[in-house]
Amino acid sequence: MTGCLGRIVRAYRTLDRVAECCIQQDSNFTRFVEVGRVVLLKAGPYNGKIAVITEVIDHNRAIVDGPTTGVPRHAFPYRHLTLTPLKVTKLPRAVRTGVLKKYLEKEGTVAKWENSTWAKKREAVEKRRKINDFQRFNVMLLKKTRRDTVRKQVAKAGKA
Repeated sequence: MTGCLGRIVRAYRTLDRVAECCIQQDSNFTRFVEVGRVVLLKAGPYNGKIAVITEVIDHNRAIVDGPTTGVPRHAFPYRHLTLTPLKVTKLPRAVRTGVLKKYLEKEGTVAKWENSTWAKKREAVEKRRKINDFQRFNVMLLKKTRRDTVRKQVAKAGKA
């Protein structure tokens, strides 16, 4: 009986050490699939637009809605969306489009997204992708003149 009791005590001590180890470690993840999380859609007709998760359906899909960005309320798979660091705080579950629009306007979420580096970089890439051959040629000439001007200024500063 003592041997059995000793094994049980050792098992509890081991569990306590494991629990302490798990409690002390912080998670590396900061973006979670949760109600109110702003997401960037990566596929379909709404590619490149942002929406908000209003309800989690299961481990594969969520209901997203983007009343200010033109995304209707519909189910969307996680594999075709990217979680952003933005979140609408205190958003109730399964909120309708009108209430969600009020929350978004109150917190200025769309403006925060448009001012983010991520959105600006996406806009620049899209702009660059849409220019034609002549516009690319003009950009090349402007870069050459800028490079030449900088080279001359550096040479002048080196002599002085």
